[in-house]
Amino acid sequence: MNPSNDIMIQTHNLGKAYGQVQALKGLDLRVARNSIFGFLGPNGAGKTTTMKLLLGLIRPTSGSGTAFGQDIVRDSIAIRSRIGYLPQQPQFIPDMTARETLQLTARFFFTGPKQAIDKRVEEMLDLVGLQDKAERPVKGFSGGERQRLGMAQAQINHPDLLILDEPSAALDPIGRLAVLRVMEELRERTTIFYSTHILDDVQQVSDTVAILNHGQLVAQGPIEHLLAGSDKPVYTLLLWGDGEATRSRIANLPYVAGIEAAHSNGATSWQVSVTDEAAAEKGLLREVLADEAVTVTEFHRKKYELEEIFTSFVEGDNNGR
Repeated sequence: MNPSNDIMIQTHNLGKAYGQVQALKGLDLRVARNSIFGFLGPNGAGKTTTMKLLLGLIRPTSGSGTAFGQDIVRDSIAIRSRIGYLPQQPQFIPDMTARETLQLTARFFFTGPKQAIDKRVEEMLDLVGLQDKAERPVKGFSGGERQRLGMAQAQINHPDLLILDEPSAALDPIGRLAVLRVMEELRERTTIFYSTHILDDVQQVSDTVAILNHGQLVAQGPIEHLLAGSDKPVYTLLLWGDGEATRSRIANLPYVAGIEAAHSNGATSWQVSVTDEAAAEKGLLREVLADEAVTVTEFHRKKYELEEIFTSFVEGDNNGR
């Protein structure tokens, strides 16, 4: 298989200016096929601008981009036929039912027999869990039900790429959970590119994350790599006993950059930062266990919360300006 077939979205130095305001600057993205790609950033970072560029709703002022290997400017109509899009606040005809809404949308994409359209509508109602509400007017739907209907509508044309703009914004925890379940259900059928500011959701469902700030990309990579933290991995140890002698010995190991200790209820917690992950994985625990005066009850590489990572990139970027 051609490696390029595994890349659904790729941008190179993509930029958009509105007069003197540079909304997006030199964006380089790579979104893999069948991934759930979380596109993060504070308000005004350029997330919606990027989505509009990918959808061909606006034109870039610099750089280029492709979706499915096709140019986002030259091949915009062909690209849009393969994309499903959910805006942040989807709008519906209030007096139409969920089923009527999807039937109307389906007729824009399908010219086959009515039975085929009805079958697709039923599949989408079932996918988003709205079968029992299919005959209700949309004006009576909750926020979560409207978002799920919007996701069904965005999926009606069997898209290869689903673009979601803040799909769980302003929803209660139950509504958010329902939307996340639909996203996980869809991951085997399509690629999902979505923006959000709810970092817990990203940590639950995303494969890859990009962080945008002031129109610039400040981080991009598999989420497990970002959650691993900085270029100096940190290992957490929880131990009992007098470990001061061991601490001094561990601090002098060539791959140990530093140790932070905390004491609570007779136990000691160490945060050991290292410069050589392989050496630490092989030898750090052995070195500690060599001291019979201590008992180790916990040892693992520290994983950060996405909120910590996000804040460090965004605040660090702001401080550098």
